[in-house]
Amino acid sequence: MLDSQITKKIEEFVYAKPRSVQEIAQHIGKNWRTIDRYIQEIKENFGTIETRTFRGGTRGALKIVYWASVEKASSSVFQEIIEKDIFAGKVAGDLSAFEIFQHIDDKKKKASVEIAESEGETNIGELINYLKKTEKQLFTFSGNLSLINLPGVFNELENLVKKGIPIKVVCRVDMPGRENIEKLLSLNFKYGKELVEIRHREQPLRAIMSDGRSFRIKELKEPIRKKNELSEKTFIFYTVNDKEWTEWLSKIFWKMFNSSINANRRLQEINKLIS
Repeated sequence: MLDSQITKKIEEFVYAKPRSVQEIAQHIGKNWRTIDRYIQEIKENFGTIETRTFRGGTRGALKIVYWASVEKASSSVFQEIIEKDIFAGKVAGDLSAFEIFQHIDDKKKKASVEIAESEGETNIGELINYLKKTEKQLFTFSGNLSLINLPGVFNELENLVKKGIPIKVVCRVDMPGRENIEKLLSLNFKYGKELVEIRHREQPLRAIMSDGRSFRIKELKEPIRKKNELSEKTFIFYTVNDKEWTEWLSKIFWKMFNSSINANRRLQEINKLIS
């Protein structure tokens, strides 16, 4: 069973230099199949290591495990600029999702624009279908987790937990959003699984990422009563299936997640204030 001590031992061994699965197995004292499973768990749950297979599909295939440098998330000037804006921002209006969307190839993206008074009046079916396709893990950048109150969304998240699929969230953990945080965390208690993990961070993204293969970002344009400006509340939903940009956003998530405060710790302090 993978525990914190084995995780730390593997991470430290790989941090020194890239290692083969067999080298790690000898270092830990486990068979390579067990280590291969541990590596996948650490990769998916902590984002600290990555793997690359050479001569795949042959008898001489070699899987190398190396340290995932999340500190260097961006690989282009455009990504670096957006990354700085993401970490500098605190509310949704501090970053336009279009800044990301504009750099994606047309064949790997789509967008829908909807006029509505609230997100609950938009096409929630698209969001539900996106969640249903999740098979390994779900990452969420949120404000106060209000999305769980949209019709059918909480039920679908509960279905993911039933299937043993981890859900990781970065959002505000504060007094106004306390009930949303506790509601989602309650799934851990209900099913006896620590699959939902929430960490506190004020940040401008409103996005979900499924299995590290695609992501969906929401942008809200509030009406401005001026000539040639939007006169109605407008929701824009961007869906991206680009490997390079999805890997980039995944690194942004881990960089943010690993440097944020656990929600349970925040809730303890918040509950002291209202008790």
